Amino acid sequence: MSDTHSGTGAEAAHGGAAGPGRGPAGGHVVVVGGGISGLAAAHRLAGAGARVTLLEASPRLGGKLHADEIAGVPVDLGAESVLARRPEAVALAREVGLGDDLEPPAVLGATLWTRGRLRPMPKGHVMGVPGDVGPLAASGVISAAGLARIPLDHVLPRTPVDGDVAVGAFVAARLGHEVVDRLVEPLLGGVYAGNAYEISLRAAVPQLYEAARTGRSLIEAARDIQRKAAASAGTGPVFNGIRGGIGRLPLAVADACRAAGVVIETSAPVRELRRTGPHGWQVRLDDRALDADAVVLAAPAPVAARLLGAESPAAAADLDSVDYAGMALVTLAYRRTDLLRLPESSGFLVPPVDGRTIKASTFSSRKWGWQDRASGDTMVLRTSVGRHGDEADLAWDDADLVRLSREDLAEAVGLRAAPVAARVTRWAAGLPQYPVGHVDRVARIREQVAKLPGLAVCGALYDGVGIPACIGSGQRAAAEVLATLVPGASGGAGE
Repeated sequence: MSDTHSGTGAEAAHGGAAGPGRGPAGGHVVVVGGGISGLAAAHRLAGAGARVTLLEASPRLGGKLHADEIAGVPVDLGAESVLARRPEAVALAREVGLGDDLEPPAVLGATLWTRGRLRPMPKGHVMGVPGDVGPLAASGVISAAGLARIPLDHVLPRTPVDGDVAVGAFVAARLGHEVVDRLVEPLLGGVYAGNAYEISLRAAVPQLYEAARTGRSLIEAARDIQRKAAASAGTGPVFNGIRGGIGRLPLAVADACRAAGVVIETSAPVRELRRTGPHGWQVRLDDRALDADAVVLAAPAPVAARLLGAESPAAAADLDSVDYAGMALVTLAYRRTDLLRLPESSGFLVPPVDGRTIKASTFSSRKWGWQDRASGDTMVLRTSVGRHGDEADLAWDDADLVRLSREDLAEAVGLRAAPVAARVTRWAAGLPQYPVGHVDRVARIREQVAKLPGLAVCGALYDGVGIPACIGSGQRAAAEVLATLVPGASGGAGE
């Protein structure tokens, strides 16, 4: 599926089909960044009656959400699901007409490729921290020595948590390194493409962080969190996809924005951001400048740091310290008859300690019924390569990444057939890292930004890397700038 929904400079120059929207909020807001956070902000702003211009530096909207196809089969080349029990993504999908296309994944067990073979993902854990050791012992993921270490959690004195601590360090202190290396690492890596021994417990697993500050046993804390989650959980699915791919979501939001009068430009990098008065901003592009009453900065940290360097050096310094992980997704299409012996699961995770090239594999046509129905005689699976601090394999060219993925798949599941098509999607600086101290860093950034009326920031580096969190971040930024708009302000049209 080509990106036929992206806006163009020509469309923006003519104001879009619906014309500029005006309403009770008044004022002109420029949103810098056309990923799902920026689009969510623009959608909320337009709904409140603001006149909105959205500027995206790349030729395509959607950021890390990208639906396309391989061998005629629709696929996601980025994120493929949303957490359904957090409401923002599902609600937005329904608002933009995709409610009937929401579909949960097939109920298939996930596995871990570790200690020489595929092993069932043990149930009853919180991001790898077991609330019940029984399923973990039955899975074979942890050795006998590793299992013998875990019960010490019940007798060790409380591990002090002063401010923040790395997930890996804290869990290892309570349960031993094997739990971290073979269970926590691959699960956290699947979310952040990061290293558990660097990722902040406070930012990544806040429920465990709060429990660790007051309790002693980590196992009991995990059990209590699971019990509360079960009591509050509804009957709906935990995750949802969208028929045709999650990458349809940003395009549908963009269409809704245009219908509301939002002007969208792609291939429009912002070069400079300046205040022009107590309630004014100027956004400079290569060929012109736009005057605005407010700005939502929905750009990655390096871009945000550059744009805020003059107006907020302190925020820019913190933004400049944000690190990102690069990764690649290898999407492979096979004849269905070549995958008859594929295990009955949705895929597997790979602990980095096992030294494999791939970090995970998703059996996409098994996991997503909509894709299986659309694939005919073809089945699709994908692998991921690279994580923060372990990106050497990304130096291989595309053909070699396909070859290395196939070698690991042959060893893991016995798949030796040649794919009918292969595609490598590289996400350089794809995911912001949440190291120890990240929550405080975000608080400092927001404190400095709040000193500049009419400016708000949003995106994956602030409130979570998941799609609902990114949407919520964009909607929060929209609410912040709407509160600062001066009633009746017109916002200049620029030069």
